[in-house]
Amino acid sequence: MSNLTITSAQGFRAGTATCGIKQSGKTDVGILVADSPCTAAAVFTSNRFCGAPIVVGREHVRRGRLRAIVVNSGCSNVATGERGVADARAMCAHLAAAIGARPTEVLPSSTGVIGEFLPMAKVRVGIDAAAAVLSASVRAGRAFAEAIMTTDTRVKLAGERFRIGRTTVTVAGCCKGSGMIAPNMATMLGYLTTDAGLAPAQLRRLLKAAVEPTFNRVTVDECESTSDTVAMLASGLACAVTGGTAEARFAAGLRAVCESLAYQIAADGEGATRVLEVAVRGARNPRDAHAAARAIAVSPLVKTAVHGGDPNWGRIVQALGQTRVTYRPEDVVVRLGGTILFRKGAPAPDLDRRAVAKLMKAKHVAIEVDLGAGRAADRVLTCDLSREYVTINADYHT
Repeated sequence: MSNLTITSAQGFRAGTATCGIKQSGKTDVGILVADSPCTAAAVFTSNRFCGAPIVVGREHVRRGRLRAIVVNSGCSNVATGERGVADARAMCAHLAAAIGARPTEVLPSSTGVIGEFLPMAKVRVGIDAAAAVLSASVRAGRAFAEAIMTTDTRVKLAGERFRIGRTTVTVAGCCKGSGMIAPNMATMLGYLTTDAGLAPAQLRRLLKAAVEPTFNRVTVDECESTSDTVAMLASGLACAVTGGTAEARFAAGLRAVCESLAYQIAADGEGATRVLEVAVRGARNPRDAHAAARAIAVSPLVKTAVHGGDPNWGRIVQALGQTRVTYRPEDVVVRLGGTILFRKGAPAPDLDRRAVAKLMKAKHVAIEVDLGAGRAADRVLTCDLSREYVTINADYHT
């Protein structure tokens, strides 16, 4: 449901402000506040040069209880040493004072240019201004999603409403991400809320399970960000998620939201004109399935062929061939949108190249590879590689 935002679940409000971090003058501070401390979980980047907010965020979310999230865009607070960590803590303390919470109940996030210090005087003013306009409205939730954007060209929102027993439960979220996107998790900040009640360990387990096949299967440029964060807050104001059936229903709703957000990231990849989905099946094991799909998805030759609308299956088998995945080349079948391009080690006979070229020019391009070596499957979402991607990153402020 596209009309759901992070404020749609019971117990959450959001506020935004413009404090002057972004050169564009657009909103650059967003806060998400729960009416009371709630269950929380988060997953973070595995990049060893993680930002100061990641260091602080890991400490604060470890307890499994949070009251708020504070985000700034335009400066990532990465590679800023002890001062950067102190600034991240100061962001938490300032918001905590404004809402009557403990600093350790606040999760900080920052996104933007690496290697610059946060202008903390401006950030404090922005936090105060955002706290003064806290609202549970859909507009406030959408404004939060806008405030966290950097090179994104569109707001990314998703939500699901479903019943657990006789109670309606909401799961909703937003994210930002357009460039520096690679698995684990892709350059992104993602925030999810729900009014379901879950235990900290339970929420942590379910969030990780939802992130793995969604956000961790998106790549735009195979560059893993220093700031990746996906955080979730659960107010518990709707109903408790207990029992296998209730948990399965909640997990399905959460995954659907993450699927939608992940797809929106791929569709909004810097300079993207098409989404490319690479699905691999028939692999000997899950690791092989993922390695094969990822090798094809990150290939510049494949991505530029997609941009040009050229059904060049040779680039697909080349990318596959350089992996250490177990298969026999003669068993491999390559399809584009369900049409066989390659099998038994040779081009498919009687291939209608004109029809296949049309498939390659669709907004969603689906490459399917059957390795014929087992039953494991996986898929990776990416986008085409265009001249615009080079322009965006060549012109990006440092």
